[in-house]
Amino acid sequence: MKNTDNMTKLANMLVNYSCNVQKGEKVLIEARDIPNDFLEILIEEIWKVGAYPFVWDRNSIISKALLKNANKEYAELNKKYDLPIMQDMDAVILLKASNNKFETSDIPAETKKIYDIYYSEPVEMKERVNNTKWSLLAFPTPSFAQSAGMSTQAFTDFYYKVCTLDYAKMSKAMDKLVEYMEKTDKVKIVGNETDLEFSIKGQKAIKCDGKMNVPDGEVYTSPLRTSMNGKIKYNIPTLYNGKKFENVKFEIENGKIVKAEAGNATEELNKILNTDDGARYFGEFALGVNPYIKEPMLDILFDEKICGSFHLTPGSCYDDASNGNKSAIHWDLVLCQRDEYGGGKIYFDDVLVRENGKFVVSELLDLNPENLM
Repeated sequence: MKNTDNMTKLANMLVNYSCNVQKGEKVLIEARDIPNDFLEILIEEIWKVGAYPFVWDRNSIISKALLKNANKEYAELNKKYDLPIMQDMDAVILLKASNNKFETSDIPAETKKIYDIYYSEPVEMKERVNNTKWSLLAFPTPSFAQSAGMSTQAFTDFYYKVCTLDYAKMSKAMDKLVEYMEKTDKVKIVGNETDLEFSIKGQKAIKCDGKMNVPDGEVYTSPLRTSMNGKIKYNIPTLYNGKKFENVKFEIENGKIVKAEAGNATEELNKILNTDDGARYFGEFALGVNPYIKEPMLDILFDEKICGSFHLTPGSCYDDASNGNKSAIHWDLVLCQRDEYGGGKIYFDDVLVRENGKFVVSELLDLNPENLM
């Protein structure tokens, strides 16, 4: 299939499946370093359904120059101008590409913290996430292919296969996991330097089946805010504000991260966790099930869906699965439990439900990779 055909298929899915755009709705495209040919195709798909496209076409180099000297006043001015636009939208499609994932690594942490608190949290986390139909997509670039350890062509082929899989089939299989999680009280996770217990009793479970993220493939909930105790060591590298963190380790008491380590990045890690009162508590627990995503590529949209993984997220919860924790950060940190990553087990109410990355209870076998491809 030609790339133009692939882009058209992907744009059609974003408009008609992911955001379910209807005639007369207003759709904001937030684009960062996205090629014009895909933007044109996406805009045309929005026009086809009789909706109205609007575009914030942004460049990462220019965005960095604007952010470099940002202060509270500047962040609040941006909120003043952007929030009314966001409030007037019915749907938001976020597209991001990058020639350098580390572009913002030299922006001071304090500057990023200010901008997160006074712009990103009210405009993106509160308004977009909670009050619009939205979908987030990472677009393929040579830099992205390099992060994945693949040639540009091989990565592009992989990308479209992952992003346009049969989400309807996945969605149906997820229903059983949603049901299972919503009847669960105690979660126990064990593995390499990981021994953790917490409760999800009474919490909603939400399936991510291509509606909010592309690619997609997770079911999330939130732990009761003060219920978590134990330790965890994440084994998937992660980027936060352009900086790379590896082997992040937490010790947790009554829901709060009381000790955090990440080798040479420990000081920076703790600065992020000190952003506000909610940053050391967890807002999300999710299981990743995308059958095509097997290895990390330093992009959280892909990495959090790695089959056989879970992510446990310091920071703000989502309103549709709320535990009351609010923060300017929401940092999806991933631990993969497949054999080649050291294995591990997840128990729901003392029943082993997933071992070494594969579901082992009969109700959930359809979510194993061989049954989703």
